[in-house]
Amino acid sequence: MKTLKKITFVLASALSGLTIHAQQDPMYTHYMYNTLMVNPGYAGSRDALTVTALHRSQWVDFKGAPVVQSITLHAPLKNDHFGLGLSVLNDKIGTTNKTSVFGDFAYRMALTKKSKLALGISAGANIFQANLSSLQIGDQADPVFQNNINNHVTPNFGFGAYYSRERFYAGVSVPNLIQNNYSKIDLANGNTLTGSEQRHYFFIAGAVINLSENVAFKPTTFVKVTSAAPVQADVTASFIFMKKLLLGAMFRTGDAFGGLVGFNITEQLHIGYSFDWSYGLQTAKYNQGSHEVVLRYDFMSYDKKQIHSPRHF
Repeated sequence: MKTLKKITFVLASALSGLTIHAQQDPMYTHYMYNTLMVNPGYAGSRDALTVTALHRSQWVDFKGAPVVQSITLHAPLKNDHFGLGLSVLNDKIGTTNKTSVFGDFAYRMALTKKSKLALGISAGANIFQANLSSLQIGDQADPVFQNNINNHVTPNFGFGAYYSRERFYAGVSVPNLIQNNYSKIDLANGNTLTGSEQRHYFFIAGAVINLSENVAFKPTTFVKVTSAAPVQADVTASFIFMKKLLLGAMFRTGDAFGGLVGFNITEQLHIGYSFDWSYGLQTAKYNQGSHEVVLRYDFMSYDKKQIHSPRHF
């Protein structure tokens, strides 16, 4: 959930002298494949070493628009009750850049023969940079823009709970519990420039419903709540054909709608692409939509048995 306000948060801060709050975590159309970035309780849930890479170019042709890359890897330990993961994110928007590195740990317990509940924690750091001096402004001598923010490191930790069955999952999480300040610069004229991390609350859910032997329906949702912005929900409806081809449509409240396509090249390798169009935003008429590509690979499990197929989540 990114807005023009975030792209120019430095300008707004300088003019108003107020602390700027915006929903800062990047959005993902492929959130259902990038679950570890959303909920640490997901670690180890695929019963194999899973590596997922994602690239998102948002608001194409809009100068300073967000560009996001992420890579996650996670696996269960030989003791099936524990899962470990690593999440790395690079999020660039305008003159700002945030890099995040977090380790994930999940404790998994069987509720019944067919369902599990995992409680996860994550710990790591966000590294924030803002190249303020590169902005083109009317007064290049303005002291507000002479102070770049270089490698401002803020440690953080998160929590998540993840419930799963073979054809259903749901989870709640708070990826960043600490609301750190990126920077605080006291200026001679009395203004203060402040950028801070906002706490986000996430809810995810999804299911797979077999319509026939060769067609399945996969609805999913991703709800984001923060004090800095309206509640936002992604709703996605996909159809899976022959356990290979996925075609879907998505709608993000207050932001975008679009389509997804995915293909299971093998039982272990999945590739997906999505395109979404902005609507109702000031930027909508100035951009050519958003592209996203995801690649996921499952390595063999510890016992070297064939990976269970299909694996829906």
